[in-house]
Amino acid sequence: MDIRTSIAQLTEEAEREIHDGGWEVAEGERLLARKVADGLTEAVDVPTDRQDLSETVRLEDLREAIAVVAITLARTHGHLAWFLGNAGTALSPVLHWRSLPADPEHAFGTIVPTPSQFTDAEVAVRQLRDTLIRIAGT
Repeated sequence: MDIRTSIAQLTEEAEREIHDGGWEVAEGERLLARKVADGLTEAVDVPTDRQDLSETVRLEDLREAIAVVAITLARTHGHLAWFLGNAGTALSPVLHWRSLPADPEHAFGTIVPTPSQFTDAEVAVRQLRDTLIRIAGT
């Protein structure tokens, strides 16, 4: 399953939980969700300009997005932690990517992603951000 599909399924589940009353978003969760959304906006901002960036910059930005999720995950518990933990897992293939040429035997199992994989991951991060904005507004 690709990153975008994983994030889409996760965000659908979160929105369903909130709608059905299984997750009553507390004020602290709203504030943290907004903070993560802001961090994701900083990491992966304008979709039309991303393809013009180098692979190195795009990868750095995606790793920053994962870091934003992980740092906030360390500061919360309950539904928001479960949601962010699964978001981090969905984004984890990015951690196995590299932008620099290397002998595969000496690259720690990393791969060079395709342009479409970069775009897929960036779209997924924006999808995650949009869901966090909705969570923050509930």
